[in-house]
Amino acid sequence: MATCEMRGTSIVIGGPYNSGILATGAVEGATFNTRTAPKAVVERVRRIAAICKEHNVDLPAAALQFPLAHPIVVSVIPGARSVAELEQNLDYMRQTIPPACGRI
Repeated sequence: MATCEMRGTSIVIGGPYNSGILATGAVEGATFNTRTAPKAVVERVRRIAAICKEHNVDLPAAALQFPLAHPIVVSVIPGARSVAELEQNLDYMRQTIPPACGRI
């Protein structure tokens, strides 16, 4: 990211839910990089979800908005399989995330 920033390159983030775990949370069968999430990833997502809960923020909202906090990220493509998922993604993007939640 530092090299892109230095060169004035912008980035589009695809897959902000990381194949599911950041949309579902650390549930049984959660996927990460298209495979069953490793224990270390599941534990990290549990910690992230706990911070989100402290600040009344939905985990998927944090997953969508977090990359956009970096100045070179110009767009996030979450994908959607239905109109309902599209509408949910829009709701997540509208959710206010307090700065204190940034300690994730």
